[in-house]
Amino acid sequence: MLKKSELNNPISITLDKAQGFAFFKSALEYNPPTRGGWNIVHTGMLLPEAHEIFVCPQGCLRGVILTAAEMNALDRLSSVVVSEDEMFNGTLENNLINGTADILNRLDKTPKAVLLYVSCIHLFTGCDMENVIETLQDRFPEIDFTDCYMTPTMREEITPDVKMRIQLYSLIKPLKENKKAVTLIGNDLSPDRESEIFELLKEFDFRDIHYCTKYEDYLSLGESSIFITTRPNAKPAGETLAQRLERRHLYLPVSFDFENIENNYTILCNALDIEKPDFKDKKTIAESALDKALNIISDTPIVIDFLAVARPFELALLLTKHGFNVKYIIADALNAEEKESFCKLKELRSDIEIFSSLSVNMIKKVKTNDKKILSIGQKGAFYFETDCFVNMVYEDGLYGYHAISRLSELMVDAFLNPKDRNTVLKYKGHFCSTCLN
Repeated sequence: MLKKSELNNPISITLDKAQGFAFFKSALEYNPPTRGGWNIVHTGMLLPEAHEIFVCPQGCLRGVILTAAEMNALDRLSSVVVSEDEMFNGTLENNLINGTADILNRLDKTPKAVLLYVSCIHLFTGCDMENVIETLQDRFPEIDFTDCYMTPTMREEITPDVKMRIQLYSLIKPLKENKKAVTLIGNDLSPDRESEIFELLKEFDFRDIHYCTKYEDYLSLGESSIFITTRPNAKPAGETLAQRLERRHLYLPVSFDFENIENNYTILCNALDIEKPDFKDKKTIAESALDKALNIISDTPIVIDFLAVARPFELALLLTKHGFNVKYIIADALNAEEKESFCKLKELRSDIEIFSSLSVNMIKKVKTNDKKILSIGQKGAFYFETDCFVNMVYEDGLYGYHAISRLSELMVDAFLNPKDRNTVLKYKGHFCSTCLN
């Protein structure tokens, strides 16, 4: 039964009332069935010729096994069940090692690498993961091992999602530096090749884990002279890898602000020691796409959710400046990178309503008097019960001026061609191969 304090927790707040970085009090949470976001299973599967082994209590394994099944990748995932007795009889680490070894001895083909996932129980009991990895490495010298963590209860500064991105690149070893090799780090989705960044890198060897089909391709990323990250949850991965290999890291975040986009390209061109092209035509195309979308969408209320874009307030500011009726934003907190955009948006539209994405009271959905709502993102589609939505997760790999042009087109398509949200939202892992589609 819900406590009275939890029932009375507000699910929304207007922009003029929002203070600080956290908009809502931490309380009982609700996880909506918007399944397009990636989890640590999806991310680990990006490592070619690798095998995932999850060592967890039985109840924790259900979700990860279903993810692998929906990706048609059950042959790349195995599990070791942790029992309650192991917490008290001193066998936790030995069973972890022996269970992993037994799995590897039974596989038809020896993997090039193993991502060994442990759970909250191992952190609670102080499991010596360094010793576990060293022991397994001695037993299987032909396999590279790295430790990964499925620890949702450990509310630390580095979340399991961020930690997973760091560990995904932890097996890359330093190789002879190739001054022409540049690698994008930490993105779940492959970058859109229409982005202007590909024009800047046309004379360079541009690499990404999505382009790696063999483990050797992955290891070759160690030749790169520059590592680039574009999303906030990938930044620590890029910083960690660059520091370990003694290379350069550039954080060029996805942005919906023309000045920020231009600044990103200036930083990149300076790092590459190349002349920056004039992207005036790209900006004009983006402006034209926004105008065309406005002519069609008009004053239809728009909801933006943070699962679709890393900077929902910055996108809201862009759309508001161009005449769109951004009425709702789904976000539980403000990313510090958006503070300036947040303040500018508050000056223009203090009435915009911010909704929690996690409050248990959101299970009742959001009731409005709006005849039609356009959502940018899956959570908006679910909570506002609209079939007019842009089915976007993590910007879908879009970047730069092209991201604004393409998003404008997607908004028009979503407005004119409603989707069956109940069908679309059940697909797990946006753009992943799944048995459901």
